[in-house]
Amino acid sequence: MNIDAAVRYLSLHSLTTFSHVLLVRDDAGEPKTSVYGDAERVILSPQTQRRADRMHIRDEANLGTGPLASHAWGVRTREWALRIAEALREEHSWGPEPALEVTRTVLRGIGLNFGSTPNTAFLTKVMLFAPETTGSALARIIHEHRAELEAWTALVAEAVAAGEKEKKHKGKKSGKKDSDTSGPEDDAAETAATPAETKVPPLPARIKARLITGLAPADAIDIALYGRFLAEISGAGNVDGAIQTTSALSVEPASIVRDFFSAADDFKIARQRRGIDFTDAFTRLQAADAEPARDLPAAYNLDERGAGMTGQQNFFNGTFYAHSVLDRIQLRSNLLNGGMDPERAEQAARDAELAFLNAFVNAVPSAKKNTTAAPGTLPKLVLAHAAPRPYNYAAVFEKAITREEGVPSLLAAERLLRHHSMIIKKQRIDPGAVLSYDLATIELLDTLRDTGRLDPTEVDHPTDLSGYLTAGQPA
Repeated sequence: MNIDAAVRYLSLHSLTTFSHVLLVRDDAGEPKTSVYGDAERVILSPQTQRRADRMHIRDEANLGTGPLASHAWGVRTREWALRIAEALREEHSWGPEPALEVTRTVLRGIGLNFGSTPNTAFLTKVMLFAPETTGSALARIIHEHRAELEAWTALVAEAVAAGEKEKKHKGKKSGKKDSDTSGPEDDAAETAATPAETKVPPLPARIKARLITGLAPADAIDIALYGRFLAEISGAGNVDGAIQTTSALSVEPASIVRDFFSAADDFKIARQRRGIDFTDAFTRLQAADAEPARDLPAAYNLDERGAGMTGQQNFFNGTFYAHSVLDRIQLRSNLLNGGMDPERAEQAARDAELAFLNAFVNAVPSAKKNTTAAPGTLPKLVLAHAAPRPYNYAAVFEKAITREEGVPSLLAAERLLRHHSMIIKKQRIDPGAVLSYDLATIELLDTLRDTGRLDPTEVDHPTDLSGYLTAGQPA
């Protein structure tokens, strides 16, 4: 299906109010903040939102409830060498050691680098986003060329060993001694650089080409949606993502709560409730756990005061503006380039759009979910509209909304809709659709509609936001 350029980009905007959550943290465990406009704001990074959306789409598909239940998926991991080796063992009866060594050497041969510590020796330095069938697909190729690849792996090992020997020899001639100071980082860098610096025989070109083809995104729907970039492997099929995401920001000044907490010690509470002063630790342990006797210092007394432990954690409150864009043409192009026929690609693109709309509305980052219940939050307003270019409305909130002005979420909704009306008039774009899960916001929409100031159509379900798919456009 040829997408009309007038509806190429589906711009999505949402306003969601969170109470005492910690959806994303910086390296110090603090909520991420940034000064924007006239105030410091709390922000949710794009990668946090994109992963939440991607996992929501996949979880629905795995449960068989989403529109993408029948589609293939990608996996983003550093563990492809382990997965390929596992497939070699289970599907082709290889031994554990040759499976790992040949796999790692082969992946190095196509351009991937590995970690330099014992724990990362078989993990690639970067995460590779590839179809979930990649492990079995590359294992099959390696197995078909087993004899040649085992011989090549042995040659590579010999070349690396010779390079190490020559390096040590040069070190002795230059006067470098074992006592020379060098940190563990230097040693790691030196170890990691050895395979690349040593002249090793190249991976046979025809096998390399097959392996790179095996990494192609194929029909993995999430790779078509979110894209991937493989700088390490030339010709591995980089994919421009069809979804753009900006940092979500609070529409009001940052509101961060420093929450002091205390945790109770169950044994201490039990003693306090019984009103018994257990000063003998052994008696307590024996009564509670029936463990064998152990000698403890005679002066050992249990502290009955205070909590078992204390600490501090940070939460934030506020209404957040979030924005994403779906490039409908790019999505279809990615699916066609992955090998789908036009009819199947069109259906997959439609299913992907519906699934993404549902995720944009319902997905919430899961950090601290057990102590915040954040995933149960629904947006107060969602606006969707199609146009020949994307529209980011973050600048609408350059001036922060203060509590003195009124309820931030309602003021933000009114400000967003007013701005959208101005864009409709001046850019002559389709008004789109609006969805709300908040009674006060729905009342605002009713008032705007009654006074002729509501341009988008109010709908009741996320999939109804995609007017282009529900307008009976010809296939």
